[in-house]
Amino acid sequence: MGQDDLAAPCPGCGARFAAHDGPVHPYMESSPGCWAAYGEVLAREYASPALMAVHRLSVDAYAVQHPGRPSSRQAVQSVGLHLLRLEMQLRRGLSPARANEAMLALGRHKSALAWLEPPASLGAVTVADVLPCTAPEDHARAVRAWAESALEAWEPHRATLEGWLALARA
Repeated sequence: MGQDDLAAPCPGCGARFAAHDGPVHPYMESSPGCWAAYGEVLAREYASPALMAVHRLSVDAYAVQHPGRPSSRQAVQSVGLHLLRLEMQLRRGLSPARANEAMLALGRHKSALAWLEPPASLGAVTVADVLPCTAPEDHARAVRAWAESALEAWEPHRATLEGWLALARA
């Protein structure tokens, strides 16, 4: 039996992880193996001040690749807020701190956020692609590719995202 025989796709991002028994996030749907991999990526970032520049990209990419269910208000708001922060950093060139300020501004209007039907693919790059990148520069490059891939996947909802961005500026 090979490694793939034990691997099941994550219900969120679709990446394959070895069978793993453990916790998952309360509303971001993932497999236990995916959640554990994400925890390892975050631990690496917290342990290295140089990686904190991409930390929020990791948080945002994971959140939008694990959108949860429309019945969870937290899931609805999470996707909207994290998409906004990705947009602000990757497409509008804001610093992580300024993008976070925009996210917090939209947070004051989070009741206006609606469920976005997740795209068929949530992005070709996942946390599984970042996990093996242990050198800081490789990790940072992989996180940026992951975040770009995740944001691009949600492109069909661009008009809605633009409307939410207007709320953040209001």
